[in-house]
Amino acid sequence: MSSAATPGIAPSPVDLPPTSPEVKHYHRLKLTAGIASFLLSLGFLGIAAIVFGPRIDQTVGEWVGNNRWARLASLGFFYAAALQVLTLPLDFWSGFVLEHRYELSNQSFPQWVWKQIKGYLVGGPLGLLLLCGFYAFLSYSGPAWWLWATAGWLLVTLVLGRLIPVLILPLFYKVTPVEDASLGERLQRLAAGTGLNIQGVYRLHLSAETRKANAALTGLGRTRRVLLGDTLLDQFTPEEVEVVFAHEVGHHVHRHLPKLIAINVVLAAAGFWLVDLVLGRAAQALGYAPMSDGTSAFKNPAALPLLMLVLMVFGLVLAPALNALSRFFERQCDRYALERTGRPDAYRSAFIKLARINKADADPHPLIVWLFDDHPPIRERLAMAGEG
Repeated sequence: MSSAATPGIAPSPVDLPPTSPEVKHYHRLKLTAGIASFLLSLGFLGIAAIVFGPRIDQTVGEWVGNNRWARLASLGFFYAAALQVLTLPLDFWSGFVLEHRYELSNQSFPQWVWKQIKGYLVGGPLGLLLLCGFYAFLSYSGPAWWLWATAGWLLVTLVLGRLIPVLILPLFYKVTPVEDASLGERLQRLAAGTGLNIQGVYRLHLSAETRKANAALTGLGRTRRVLLGDTLLDQFTPEEVEVVFAHEVGHHVHRHLPKLIAINVVLAAAGFWLVDLVLGRAAQALGYAPMSDGTSAFKNPAALPLLMLVLMVFGLVLAPALNALSRFFERQCDRYALERTGRPDAYRSAFIKLARINKADADPHPLIVWLFDDHPPIRERLAMAGEG
């Protein structure tokens, strides 16, 4: 069905041209900023963990005394603030300057600043609670603390999975129900028989911040919902919205969120066990002293940068495999969308439009895809519409 039949929405191009030099340059700059930010963080934590950690703890101790929890909170604030200050210029350049330079952002500078502040106000207390909870397991659960910490991590994941869509996300974006009755009927037919409640389809007001189009499945249990960006709803035909919606339904049908939680439980256990192994052997050798109450050196809050470094390196090593898994899940959802809607033309036009609106690189280097991308390249996804 032709998109020209829908008034007010521009028709989609019939084919996807090679990625322009401008878009290639945009993605190189974004990737460079991301890598530089990561290397700065890794380098800072490495130096702090190996060289300055004990001295920083000694200085903090002079201010707050020997109370373990006061020292932990102070050290957590120090390292979080230091990392933020270190990477903030790159984050600003990548997330604000570049987005405006390439005409992808509607966000004013005050809006960008306010969003950062809200992130600190929400993430700071939450991060402190998680840090204190982690060290409580570390200090009081005995040799099997990493198993108890994994159980705690699972509980936090399940709670946040329910709360983020209804309590946290609305702090950053306006979220309203999709009110178009005709579109609602289309989506109702696609959701029928899948177990996804159509009442859980919402309009995510992204246009105040970005010109990019996006959609997502989020939440757990009764708070599970499909979020369709207003940037997508306002520029895509109903048939194209159907395809995007069916893709998100595919995540529900294939139970990707529960699978990811299960996988991450295993990875969390492995990461915490690795912390136990590395810190147990290295903390005292690096100058981290046992606490005055006899607690071992690696349970001393002073060793926090070493703990953060181990988890960061662990995440780096796992990233390509997790990205590959994500790309596999996305391909499953693409196939589901094609089969569920029976609209290969709308599928193609939707992804071509996404590539144009989001300035996506349709032809990234395979190494870039393997290392960094959690979605398949759009040209690969387009080819799927011609299979079978």
